[in-house]
Formats: sequence, C-alpha cells, structure tokens
Amino acid sequence: MESPAAPSRAIATASAASGPGLPIPSGWFAVATSDELAPGGVLARHYFGRELVVFRTEGGAPGVLDAYCPHLGAHLAVGGRVEGESLRCPFHAWEFATDGACRAIPYAKRIPPNARAAHYPTVERNGFVFAWHALDGRAPWFEVPDVPEATSAGWSTPQRFEWTVRAHGQELAENGVDRAHFRYVHGTLNVPDTQVTEEGAFRRAYQPVELRTPRGDVDGAIDSQTVGMGFATTRFTGICETLELATTTPIDAGSVHVRYAFTQPKVDGRDPQGGVAAAIIRDIVKQMNEDIPIWEHKIYRSAPTLCDGDGPIPEFRRWCRQFYPEAGA
Repeated sequence: MESPAAPSRAIATASAASGPGLPIPSGWFAVATSDELAPGGVLARHYFGRELVVFRTEGGAPGVLDAYCPHLGAHLAVGGRVEGESLRCPFHAWEFATDGACRAIPYAKRIPPNARAAHYPTVERNGFVFAWHALDGRAPWFEVPDVPEATSAGWSTPQRFEWTVRAHGQELAENGVDRAHFRYVHGTLNVPDTQVTEEGAFRRAYQPVELRTPRGDVDGAIDSQTVGMGFATTRFTGICETLELATTTPIDAGSVHVRYAFTQPKVDGRDPQGGVAAAIIRDIVKQMNEDIPIWEHKIYRSAPTLCDGDGPIPEFRRWCRQFYPEAGA
C-alpha cells in the first residue's frame, strides 16, 4: 500500500499524431522531479529528440549531459555511476562534471583539451530539475521563477499526474486561449473574459470567476503564469485554494511529456482529504483527458479561419514566436 506521504501518480500514454511542423522550442524544460533523483542517482532520458543522462552528484548538484561519451560513444546512463562531483563513464572511466568538462582519465598523462561532453544548463526549482534547450545554442535568457508553496511545509504533498501526448507542445498551450472549446469539450457554460499581460518570456492570464455553492455564489479567480513553453503555474482561489504546477517537455518535435503537480494549503497541519479539494483536482485531470484525443488526431493550421468568439489565438501565436529561432508560429 502506498504511503500517504508519497506523491500519487497517474500515467496515460496516447497514440500517434502529427505535429505542427514547428521545431522544438527554446526554453527551460523539466527532465526529472527532484524526488526521483537522489544524490548519486543516474537516469536515462529521451528528450529534445536526443538521448540524455540526468544525474545528481554526491554533493547534491544536478547535471544533464548528452548521453553518449565523447570518447568512444558509450551510453553514460547505462552502467555509468557518480563518483564525488562527477559522472564516471562505464567504458573507460572518464569522469565528467555537471558542466560537461572531463575531470579525470585514470590511464592518461593529460586530459585532451577537447574532452568535453555536451551539456545542458540545469536548475532545480519547485520540485523539478529543468534543463535549458536551445537549437541555436543561445544561452538562457530568462529564469524559472521560484514558487514558494511548491516546497512549503504548510502546503500539501504534491499530487502528481503524467501523460505522454503525441502532439506539439504549442498545441497544448494554445488550448488555454481557445475560449470556445471549453463549452463544447468540457461543458463549461460561462467562460469569463481574461486579462492578459505579457513581458518577454512571461505571460499572465487572470480570469475572475463566480463560483456557485449551496450557500450562494462566491467570487474566485483563475490566475495563470506561463514561463516559456515548458513551465506554468495556475492558482485557483474562491472555494478551496489550489496551486497547479505544469511542465511540458518535448520528447521530440511531435510529442511531449506532461507533468501536473497539485498542492493545497494544509488543514490543521494535515493534507486536505476528499471533498471539494479532491474534486477540483479531479476535474482538471478530467479536462486534460478529454483534450488528449483531439490533440492527437488534429492537424495544425498555420493560417486558421477564425471567428470573433474564438479567443486571442493569433496574439498567443505571436507571443510563441520568440521561442523558435528563425521560425514562425
């Protein structure tokens, strides 16, 4: 029986579909959760259309490298192990730091100057390990913000859900501005206007809502912040405060790995149990599962025929363009 303190997970794998023909965007993308990468841990991952190795040094620093050793091509996650602050190759014991630099070759008199594994800048925030991906090699130009509630002792143990979706990440993100679909896919009868602000890689959407309860209507809000194409937070207030953290990581140009983590304020020092708290999370997950079959079997229209009730889809696509070097969205 699973311990009550352990995060719950639900994994759904979807069928094949074609992406929009866009490349993998630049940005910060989750490659692991913090709790699945213990000190000395080594994980094999396939993201960005490449094989990666994700590891944590004995001192606690996470690192993400190209999986194949620059020496003779061994897979660093298959038999590789952490030695102190480096990852040791299973083939010839070359050791690589989190920045990809070769730190030791046990049988060599000197380390070749070009002995370096391709690496991805890495940060750990909000219970996730993020790697920076940029096709044009551009250095990180925005940061993943710290969300204090995500790791606060006063908030509940995150409830986690995961999906593999055969669609491009922009298709999923665009769903949030597609006003009409909320009624016809999810049965939402009233979709209030959204106040949107944009600043570089950050996009905030604030939506006041009126919530019906047995004791009368309650004012609430849905406050979302999107950070690039890989991380977003949504705060639900009014009845039961809920924070959703969502990460969308490209597996390749036509599929993504999506993670949701939900946390709520503890009640008398304990995680909320059942009732409205559980219903809010259940409904959000239900909507995700309703959307997946559509994403997986649709095509991307780069010049869609839109009507006045569709929502700010063109404006959203213009914001997305900044994450595609030399590409349009």
